[in-house]
Amino acid sequence: MSSPPPFIASSPITPSTTRRRKSAFTYKHLSQLSLSSTTCPLHIIAHIDLDAFYAQCEMVRLGVPTDQPLAVQQWQGLIAINYPARAFGLSRHVTVTEAQKLCPSLITQHVATWKEGDEKWAYHEDAFKNIHTHKVSLDPYRLESRKILATIKEFLPAPPVQRVEKASIDEVFLDLSAQVHGILLERYPELNGPAPYDDPTEPLPRPPTTALDWATDALVDLDDAETEDDDPDWDDIVMQIASEIVRDVRAKIYEKLKYTCSAGISRNKMLAKLGSGHKKPNQQTVIRNRAVQQFLSGFKFTKIRNLGGKLGDEVVAAFNTDTVKELLEVPVDQLKRQLGDDTGSWLYSIIRGEDHSEVNSRTQIKSMLSAKSFRPSINTFEQAVRWLRIFVADIYSRLVEEGVLENKRRPKTINLHHRQGAQTRSKQAPIPMGKAISEELLFDAAKNLLAQVVVDGRAWPCANLSLSVGGFEDGITGNKGIGGFLVRGEEAKAMNSTVNRETGGDNMVDTPPPGKRRKVEEGGITRFFGMRQESTGATDREEEGMESPYQTDAQEGVEQDAFEPPPSAQRGDMGKQKAVSEEEEEEEEEEKNEEDEHERYRDAAPTHALQQASIEQYFCARCNKSLPEYERSEHDDWHFAKDLLEEERQASTPVPPRPPSKPPAQHKGKGRGRPAGGTLGRAEKGQRKLAFG
Repeated sequence: MSSPPPFIASSPITPSTTRRRKSAFTYKHLSQLSLSSTTCPLHIIAHIDLDAFYAQCEMVRLGVPTDQPLAVQQWQGLIAINYPARAFGLSRHVTVTEAQKLCPSLITQHVATWKEGDEKWAYHEDAFKNIHTHKVSLDPYRLESRKILATIKEFLPAPPVQRVEKASIDEVFLDLSAQVHGILLERYPELNGPAPYDDPTEPLPRPPTTALDWATDALVDLDDAETEDDDPDWDDIVMQIASEIVRDVRAKIYEKLKYTCSAGISRNKMLAKLGSGHKKPNQQTVIRNRAVQQFLSGFKFTKIRNLGGKLGDEVVAAFNTDTVKELLEVPVDQLKRQLGDDTGSWLYSIIRGEDHSEVNSRTQIKSMLSAKSFRPSINTFEQAVRWLRIFVADIYSRLVEEGVLENKRRPKTINLHHRQGAQTRSKQAPIPMGKAISEELLFDAAKNLLAQVVVDGRAWPCANLSLSVGGFEDGITGNKGIGGFLVRGEEAKAMNSTVNRETGGDNMVDTPPPGKRRKVEEGGITRFFGMRQESTGATDREEEGMESPYQTDAQEGVEQDAFEPPPSAQRGDMGKQKAVSEEEEEEEEEEKNEEDEHERYRDAAPTHALQQASIEQYFCARCNKSLPEYERSEHDDWHFAKDLLEEERQASTPVPPRPPSKPPAQHKGKGRGRPAGGTLGRAEKGQRKLAFG
């Protein structure tokens, strides 16, 4: 019998042996990762942000070196400055003259503009001198933005694994969860097996690695209770894989299009977006789960989305601080007492990095707008029509890119907004569905809407015009021939009996009357010649319960993510925000930049001719009215608009059928007035007589 083996002393206890041997994540979490669940602790989001995008677009277009200082000019201001120029202390608050003094080698490239009377935007060397006759165009940047988005989508796996959200003209969110899940299973086959005991709550095995290669990524410092000596868990592995994907995406964009971009990678959209701006330009920041609190503590909470407006001001006033670090010390009960249950709970979560908003793969726009503010104001119908021509060309070029020629998508309505003094009026019309959309179709519709505004009176001087199309829908497919709409046999009999019951007989049923047609008011004409009343300030859109397109800075359309506070938690300007498309955000930014520039100028002319005293009179032979001479131009526009509307009305009125040359012969003894032929004046079986009147 062999002797027992000698006693072997156990290994001494070391710090490494006390480490956790089980993962903090379960097989259920792994399954949720494959579904891109926003509640999964392994969820992974990236935010890609183009560096000084407008400036980069001009650098690529002009072929200037990457170290050349360049700024994008709009009138006398700067709207984008590249990073070499920022090294000289330039910002968007300085004028062009000041910028050139600070940086003599600076290239200032004016944005493309539409010139009054032209039908295509272009780069004009003298655009900055002609704010009154030119309109800004952001189309060159929109085109480059679409190329970048297409490059990203080509590089990533196809949907549904690919989840991409274009957040603005230069920002993109990527939900990489499903893609990372597939790579994770390839690299770590031990995760493929079923959960022990078929229990999804069983912990995953620990990762076999003790160190991760983050390459050139910027890593945020860990929280105070964490250390880099701790072995990584699966959330670290997931982020490391995601950082590889994002690094390759950024390299592909530069290789193909020569644009650099920064990125943020974390567990949700809010953190990823903050991360992309942490290290710029051309870098990416990884915010691991173990570093979230350390990362957020250094921020002012007013930098977090939806905390920069009135709600943020309210929180600052309530707690006398604007830093996340100090606000973290406030208990949730105190936040609820001060701000309400919903807002308090939301704020408590958001400053701790909790956000469950989804990456929304919407890329289709909801509306297109083209607008211009006039300083000085325009005063004639002809001037306004020339600008409408530009608006239509602007919108139509974007419609072509949206696929209107191939009938992929088309708008249903066209809208005109007109601002005169403090009053804004809106007119809307449907776009005929039976006709192909063309520039002339849109232009004619826009002119008719403008004519309606003129007929209402008080159209001049006009301070702002905007034209938009909306109600986009997919093109019609699968049309049936006319035979598909005809009914025969038993179906016709059933329909005929139903019609008889509804229109007469003992069993007649009450049917609701047709909807009342809107009465065309002639009050506009009366108001034109009678006492003119000042506007009450309510616009047509407000009276109809719609939001005015002319908003304050706080009301400007901003795409609201799901990490905004609940409706009951919104304050002031946040409650007025609406979800709009990325295209609308660009258009409103373009219009706001132009409005800001106009504030630097003051009109030398009076705001309205009515302010001038005059004894000259003008007699209109068309309507036998005597008017002040200063109203002659507006009165002529009124007649012109009336004529235009009358022509449109006549063109759309159907021509009545011509009566026969002889009255039809009548049967003798068959009753007075009965037409010959027996069934000529009577509906056949299965048919219904149409009433013409």
